[in-house]
Amino acid sequence: MRSFSKLLFVPPTTPLPAPRLQIGLPRTITTIRNGSSRHIKKTKTINIFARPVCSMADLKVDLTAPNGKKFTLPTGLFINNEFVKASGGGEKITSINPTNEQDICSVEAASADDVDKAVAAARAALNHESWRDISGTERGALMFKLADLAEREKEVLATIETWDNGKPYGDALGDLGEVIACLRYYGGWADKIHGETIPTTPQKFAYTLKQPIGVCGQIIPWNYPLAMAAWKLGPALACGNTIVLKPAEQTPLSILYFATLIVKAGFPAGVVNIINGYGKVAGQALASHLDVDKVAFTGSTATGKHIMKTASVNMKNITLETGGKSPLLVFADADLEQAAKWAHVGIMSNQGQICTATSRVLVHENVYDKFVALFREEVNSTSKVGDPFAEDTFQGPQVTKAQYERVLGFVQSGQSEGATLAMGGKPCSLNGKGYFIEPTVFTNVKDTMSIYREEVFGPFVVVAAFKTEDEAVRMANSTTYGLGASLFSQNIELAHRVAARIESGMVWINSSNDSDFRVPFGGVKQSGIGRELGEAGLAAYTQTKAIHVNMGTKL
Repeated sequence: MRSFSKLLFVPPTTPLPAPRLQIGLPRTITTIRNGSSRHIKKTKTINIFARPVCSMADLKVDLTAPNGKKFTLPTGLFINNEFVKASGGGEKITSINPTNEQDICSVEAASADDVDKAVAAARAALNHESWRDISGTERGALMFKLADLAEREKEVLATIETWDNGKPYGDALGDLGEVIACLRYYGGWADKIHGETIPTTPQKFAYTLKQPIGVCGQIIPWNYPLAMAAWKLGPALACGNTIVLKPAEQTPLSILYFATLIVKAGFPAGVVNIINGYGKVAGQALASHLDVDKVAFTGSTATGKHIMKTASVNMKNITLETGGKSPLLVFADADLEQAAKWAHVGIMSNQGQICTATSRVLVHENVYDKFVALFREEVNSTSKVGDPFAEDTFQGPQVTKAQYERVLGFVQSGQSEGATLAMGGKPCSLNGKGYFIEPTVFTNVKDTMSIYREEVFGPFVVVAAFKTEDEAVRMANSTTYGLGASLFSQNIELAHRVAARIESGMVWINSSNDSDFRVPFGGVKQSGIGRELGEAGLAAYTQTKAIHVNMGTKL
């Protein structure tokens, strides 16, 4: 792809508007930073309403995407409904187009001090009448407005997502559909969250309140930047929380454009704050912050474990959605053509960069060869690798060079362990550039091999055989992960029986990865803690308070 954008910086002309939320007083907060050998406690006073030293015009850039779409992108930290410069040394994050390896633009990277400011803004908003005292119906109306604005701007948002992430443009538009639907779904819940009265004795009136947890830190992955943000923003806002959201440093752009819609929707300042930054700096500061009440994270299991330890400093409420190595079981009576098509969707969609990707395909030995032939045919006919803005592209580049090299490293590992490389496994650059990899299929795989046990996170699948139902279940459960699973059988009794025995948070019967925002999503074992989506997702952002009223008991 040769259509590269030209970056035109807008000269400063318009001063930044005054903050809408006026509390006025500086706020004293306490943070804990992770030192080289011990935690260092630090107390300081900051004024979250101090005016930035730059105008907003300094913090935006005019861009033209490869598909010709023109837009103006803010590049600052979104704190208190304003885009501001990062403090300290002014560190930046540069977004790289994975299709041609060229820089798109640079954005501000938050320091620990900036995290302090964002958290203070969120705390002030939580306690201010403009958010604290509005009804659930009013919160829902704001969310509906935000969804409407996202729908109006979906082509721009999808363009940024494709440019920044590498996913096909049609897939990015599909993600925006989920963003919009998720916001509307939780907007509808906002005035239906309530406690209950509990009959006890005539001398007591007891009832419960469902209240927001408070200030929520949300750390978003790079594979579905806007969709994962919506999964977290939706229930948090519906329940009345305030938010400090840190996007992935690999994909920092689309969420900044989305932030402009938050202001247009009318959310009070400080309710949603969005700070790009590096995980070791901004992510660490957010997870360890003593004035943050909850952390929600989606990403790798290793990082999730670190966040879990870090958040324990003040016993934060946590929700974790981490890694997976999901199995897809094909029984002898399955509709093999459908199984092959769904198996392809389950692993090759989104460049294989899906936490629930069914990357271990387990097939009954009687139909193994036939299934492999059908699956290879599906890959060959569907998985066109190329320019993500081209209409006929199914698979774009991997998101970063590091991820590209990781997938290729597993190809070498599989070959050295003795598995059969049935197809793919090679780089396939576009005009000599880009992080493109052929869809990769390994057969004759044993459950002791690293390609069977470790999460690859790419267009990379292993196919192994089983003899009996018990062996299939044992192989499916032989993993530290437990996020998703899929099984194919026309025997409904077998399907329900096996689904109950598989150790995972979700099971698809005769499909794969067709999740729904109305249905709970989450894992067991080392795939996470808690649930997102559906009514269950509200539980992660509310706390129950019991009220006891004495109706006549005398001492």
